[in-house]
Amino acid sequence: MLYPSRALVIIPTYNERENLCHLVPAIFAVDPRLHILVIDDASPDRTAEAVCEMQKEGCDTKLFLLSRPGKMGLGSAYIQGFKWGLERKYDFLIQMDADWSHNPGDLARMLRLANEYDFVVGSRYIAGGGTVNWGIWRKLISRSAGIYSRLVLRSGFADFTGGFNGWSDEVLEAIRPEMLRSDGYSFQIELKYRADRLGFTHAEFPIVFTERRSGKSKMSFAIALEACWRVWQFRFKHRNGPRKF
Repeated sequence: MLYPSRALVIIPTYNERENLCHLVPAIFAVDPRLHILVIDDASPDRTAEAVCEMQKEGCDTKLFLLSRPGKMGLGSAYIQGFKWGLERKYDFLIQMDADWSHNPGDLARMLRLANEYDFVVGSRYIAGGGTVNWGIWRKLISRSAGIYSRLVLRSGFADFTGGFNGWSDEVLEAIRPEMLRSDGYSFQIELKYRADRLGFTHAEFPIVFTERRSGKSKMSFAIALEACWRVWQFRFKHRNGPRKF
């Protein structure tokens, strides 16, 4: 089985102690070679302490923690995680939610596709994908954001806003994540758009996104609204010149 030689799953957290305690062993069960980086924003429920406890139970060589002083946003968490992983020579870096919205079992297929493509997108909106336990308004916002982004950016991603994605180190080094300034939906859009404009190859594979098992969703109307004007910024910033940044 030809997987990336060193793969890192990056999981931002805020009040995800209950979910994370079950998610971490589920990820390791998929492939014991996987490593996990948890980036916690000072969770009041002591998520960071739970990570430290799991490290002491024998996961200290594969489970890592970055503790931040407060809520600093999803985008900045991933940027910090990408930087951490690249500095330690991981060759494939995966974005994943802590709340079981993303099925750990889907990691195996993502890793297989990483042998053939520069980046891999878990898609809710291709044949075989879908969402579970979503209300009509959330479905409408998510679908509309994807369609809107495709039209404005003239790019063909079926799931522009999804957060279950895997990136080769080469893609991330070319994108220079530290230059990104968006968050939430727009962060996911910008990552995919920049990688596509650079000419990197990608695959979308179907996933079923399940509403969180416990806790409260971090997504808000403000984050969705940000994506509406950010996509125009992405487009006009790069409307001239070749497909590179």
